[in-house]
Amino acid sequence: MIVNYTEGGWEVITQRAHGLLAAQIAMQWQHSVRTEHWIETLLAIAEHDDAQIELERDNLLTPQGGPVNFKMKVFEERHCTETMDFALSKSRYIALLCSMHLEFVYGAACEENPKAAQFMREQKLLQKHWRKELKLTTVEAQRDYRLLEWCDALSLLLCQHENQPEGRGIEISNGPDEKEYRLIQAASDTLTIDPWPFETNQFELYFETRLIPQLAFKDAEEFRAAFRNASVSEKRWLFKKKAA
Repeated sequence: MIVNYTEGGWEVITQRAHGLLAAQIAMQWQHSVRTEHWIETLLAIAEHDDAQIELERDNLLTPQGGPVNFKMKVFEERHCTETMDFALSKSRYIALLCSMHLEFVYGAACEENPKAAQFMREQKLLQKHWRKELKLTTVEAQRDYRLLEWCDALSLLLCQHENQPEGRGIEISNGPDEKEYRLIQAASDTLTIDPWPFETNQFELYFETRLIPQLAFKDAEEFRAAFRNASVSEKRWLFKKKAA
């Protein structure tokens, strides 16, 4: 889960809500990026974190009793295995993109973890196997994955309130076209991207958040109860292309 400390308490965005936001972003990208695997691409973007179901885990709290933010987590074999099982049950293409994402997220951190390193070596072999079966080149697979990674990165920036005030930009990532993009806040509720990569000149995005006033919890069950009872609200942003 994504956790932000606010004046009212912990603002929590689930991993699945973050994935849904990423898919909303992908839907707005220039249509030229769409391939015959477009529906699968959207599903991979929306569901790349679906194995992270907060209420089904026990490692939800820090030693001080606060909720664990996703950045605090390291390689978890169960999570990675379930991610790949879920993905492969839909299609090899979705599995390919999800495997590439696990490599992106955990690859460097796995060097000192023998079990994690073995898992990643197996994923590299599977990626090669799936590309061959799907008749995809490495370049094509990397292009498609860059869209997932870019939408994931922008979604995380929005969920973590990392858009900068006073018109200052923040780097997102390189898109499928390998261009560098920046997120810029144009007004209190309006954002833009430079350069503009989307099909239309403006659109709205939203995601659900939960506000939990209690700051510390004695155990995971107490946090689950607070999570279930938390008020839910929608955060909305207008994205608008800058005037030429």
